[in-house]
Amino acid sequence: MKNLCSRVMATSLFGLLCAFAPSAKTQSPPNGPTASAAAASQEQVSPEEKKKRTDWNDSIMRKAAPKKGCFTAAYPSTDWKEVTCVKSPNLPALPHHGPRPAVVGNGNDIAAGAPSGHITQAIGHFENVTNVTSESGPIGNKGPSIANAYTLQINTDFFTGSTACAGSPNANCEGWEQWVYWNTGPGAGSASMQYWLIGYNATCPAGKGWNQVAILGTSCFKNSAQAVSVPSQPITNMANWTLTGTATSTGDEIAMSTGAGTVAFKATGDNVVAASSAWNIAEFNIFGAGGDTSGGGGTASFNPGASSNTRTEIIYGGTAAPNCLAQGFTAEKNNLSFGPTAPASSAPGPAVLFQESIAGGATSDCAAATTIGDTHLHTFNGLFYDFQAAGDFTLAEVDKDFSVQTRQVSGAPTWPNATVNKAVAARFGSTKVAVCLAPRDGNEAGEIRVDGKLTPVDDGQTLELPGGVGIARQGSVYQMTSESGDSVRATVNPTWIDVSVGLGRWPSSVHGLIANPNGNVNQLETRDGVVLNNPFSFEDLYHRFAESWRVSSDASMLSACNGGKDIEVGIPKRTFFAADLEPGLRGRANGVCTAAGVKPGALLEACTLDVAVIGQDSAANVYVNAITPVAVGTITGGGSGGGILEKWWWLLLLLLAIIVLVWWLKRKKP
Repeated sequence: MKNLCSRVMATSLFGLLCAFAPSAKTQSPPNGPTASAAAASQEQVSPEEKKKRTDWNDSIMRKAAPKKGCFTAAYPSTDWKEVTCVKSPNLPALPHHGPRPAVVGNGNDIAAGAPSGHITQAIGHFENVTNVTSESGPIGNKGPSIANAYTLQINTDFFTGSTACAGSPNANCEGWEQWVYWNTGPGAGSASMQYWLIGYNATCPAGKGWNQVAILGTSCFKNSAQAVSVPSQPITNMANWTLTGTATSTGDEIAMSTGAGTVAFKATGDNVVAASSAWNIAEFNIFGAGGDTSGGGGTASFNPGASSNTRTEIIYGGTAAPNCLAQGFTAEKNNLSFGPTAPASSAPGPAVLFQESIAGGATSDCAAATTIGDTHLHTFNGLFYDFQAAGDFTLAEVDKDFSVQTRQVSGAPTWPNATVNKAVAARFGSTKVAVCLAPRDGNEAGEIRVDGKLTPVDDGQTLELPGGVGIARQGSVYQMTSESGDSVRATVNPTWIDVSVGLGRWPSSVHGLIANPNGNVNQLETRDGVVLNNPFSFEDLYHRFAESWRVSSDASMLSACNGGKDIEVGIPKRTFFAADLEPGLRGRANGVCTAAGVKPGALLEACTLDVAVIGQDSAANVYVNAITPVAVGTITGGGSGGGILEKWWWLLLLLLAIIVLVWWLKRKKP
């Protein structure tokens, strides 16, 4: 699958001028410029005017406050106007802990990492917001669910060495900063910073406003002394929001705009944890309206069908695309998941851009790659090709801490030149997890084996394993995720398993069946480093390449799935495509895929073959909304595959042979 982490280059960078001075008295009432914000966001303007407002919004959000305090600005003014500060809710926006959920949040997110240096500013924005009509959640993870209760958060990574941890007996005490917009009901919107001392493990510093929470040992949090009042925002205005968090050696700020480039708000902070000295990763998203002091993070619940693209832009002093990291830092959640598709790269940047939706279904991953049904492989860089060898193979291998193996079984005697996935296994550090197809005792959701032992996972539950590994189950779908964000998604079907692999960091050095050397979508590489170019010869693909990635029985993590029995090992005798199917069967299977909404092209051809070979209409489901391949692999040679076109070549060769023979016989006549 195409990268969920879009690698976006910058079109422009704005200089950061962060000046802070003592606060002055109030000059105007809060929120004055915002009376017509909602109307402005709906106003129809020309493309030229829209660009002016966008440019104004980008500029004002980056412009530092003239001094400490709270401010607003209204288009087209380029000056911040001071207003009265307020207080944000004294609720914790908790650090993540415990197993990752199957939805966004509590560590399950996509963040932007600085390739070098430290981040000084992060900008979050939602794009292509589709069918978002309602959202609700509890305040502080308690009480009834309230409409339009949520937080927008920009979060740093956790970091050691903060001077605020000086009084802690724990050498591993970590600093953490959040920039939070709180929307907690009608007329109750505010933006401020929240500071954390994670694992302080002592009574919080006295007289400084810290609140103590029994989480991750004993931790401390407090809000910035000043918050700027922001009009309460209905979720239907989501596409018009921009949130900016800034941290430098001289101070920190939060800025929020709400009116499609017409109105903005800013508050300065207290720079308590000195985040600028260690800020390497930025997370932005929409989450529940805070957590409770028992450690539970609230959830923002969207309506069915909701979808949005989320952009996290970072300023770190360079223009290279940020590293994409499949992780997050807040414990709050929303009820969306990642996908089902990856947005196309677009400015501005450097940024990560990803889709989250009710229909997403995926755990967070930065470079998703998929092997589906009858084994068509989709590499991390977007190459789609057939691989019909039988046996255990290395699907992807990053390093000693993460590798994935898959078992492909021949469809003989009916389909001797096609294989399907029957099992998948992954190593996360020292933990090995296998998903086995062969159900026992009527367990149609397959079996999970951890380090060889049968380990049931209840439907709707997440099993937490040592080393931060989690296995979440939803029906017959298993999400296996490491603490660093590497993941495997296995969908167990009656006779096959669909598999997708996600990397917790992109770019990464990855090898195996679904890796492209040198980032070249038209190349594959053997285990010993021989590069093959598209089109691939049958001989190279199924002998040199396949055999190099074949896993021996003693090295296979899938041995737990075969009960001591030998597994079939082999390669197809020839290539086999949808065009090789009997016309009636091909037409029916193609009709099933077309009716399901599969896009024409390589995906439709692969879907047609899967539905025919697997014999289940449901085999088409995985192709619906699948990303169009960047490139399609072609296999040359290998017997009579290729259908009518190849048969015509044989007829042409036969005709040429006959012509030559006739010519030779005529020349032999006396």
